[in-house]
Amino acid sequence: MRAGELAAVRGRLEEFASEVFASLVRRDQREKGALYLRGLLLEGRRKSMQPMAERLGVDHQQLQQFLTSSTWPVGDVRARLAWRAVAAVRPEVWVVDDTGFPKDGRSSPGVARQYSGTLGKVGNCQIGVSVHAASDTASCPLAWRLFLPESWDGPEAAGRRERCRIPADEHHRPKWQLALDMLDELDAIGLRPAVLVADTGYGANADFRHGLEDRRLAYALQAKAEMTAYPEDAEPVTPAYGGLGPHPKPCYRTRPVSLRDHVMAARRSSGRAVTWRKGSKAAMSSHFVLLRVRLAGRRPKPAADGTIPLSWLIAQWPEGHDEPVKYWISNLPADIPAKDLIRLAKSRWRIEHDYRELKTVLGLDHFEGRSFTGWHRHVTLVTAAHLFLTEQRTCPKAPARA
Repeated sequence: MRAGELAAVRGRLEEFASEVFASLVRRDQREKGALYLRGLLLEGRRKSMQPMAERLGVDHQQLQQFLTSSTWPVGDVRARLAWRAVAAVRPEVWVVDDTGFPKDGRSSPGVARQYSGTLGKVGNCQIGVSVHAASDTASCPLAWRLFLPESWDGPEAAGRRERCRIPADEHHRPKWQLALDMLDELDAIGLRPAVLVADTGYGANADFRHGLEDRRLAYALQAKAEMTAYPEDAEPVTPAYGGLGPHPKPCYRTRPVSLRDHVMAARRSSGRAVTWRKGSKAAMSSHFVLLRVRLAGRRPKPAADGTIPLSWLIAQWPEGHDEPVKYWISNLPADIPAKDLIRLAKSRWRIEHDYRELKTVLGLDHFEGRSFTGWHRHVTLVTAAHLFLTEQRTCPKAPARA
């Protein structure tokens, strides 16, 4: 925003900041929070602390102290932001994803040579895992976690951990586990998704799917063609008891086959054309094959009678292609209309708008500090700035949490 545009919404921003930072006990912390928000929203190429301070006309030490050494609890602010985001976005789905933060050197918390979808290759970067609320018209992050690679654990990493002030109980955990932790945190404050969607990095992970099922969460996850499943009509068989040892458990006697093989056997002609939403220029439409299968793979979770629950297998098979180009799996109800099933599975697209605005406009990846806590505070404050802009676009008088 230009200075004049920000001045025009100053009253709304002050009201927004007053509610978002209400949990901060000290007045100076609430004022610094509002100041940081203004710095993020003001037009400028870099949103690191020194350039922001220059545009605000303040000493950058004020912003640095607020972000890195002040004692305010970031979790309370995150909770208020999450409630407001859900009220503003009215999400149909929540989206789990991660994004890369390219870095020079190895001093920033969590930095390592690792694969980043943002870079499209292995590079020196940090990875942030996020959960977003999304609808067809708006989306906003609800929570963030910084991924710590295994190289940040162990005695050899002790010095770097101390310099970055990484808490003793923060260690390497896979990204899918960080996502489940955030879902638990949001559930603890009364927020649960109607449907959760994610890309193959999460959808192909059996532990992540089991975690969602254990939490009784509905999902529509992108999958890999190589994942395996039994057909809908497969039935478990209990082997005859030989008289020694424990009684055998029921199991499937046939081998599962890949999702690709299931769809190829069904043939493209068994599918249908589906239009799932209106695009900016034309309706979004393609050809899909929809099957009911029983997911196998690593550690399936059968019922007591050995039956593996049915899931949806969704395969997008456009005209002119010899095989499907994308796959999804879902535990949504069997009677859900095809249009709704596909629209929900494809809802992940919306958060690309989030990442674009968060990075190019609000400086999500401009944090130059070395503090683990500072990183989480920065991304939370950037989320607050993004939510303020989202509210101005969708509902300028979004209700605060009661």
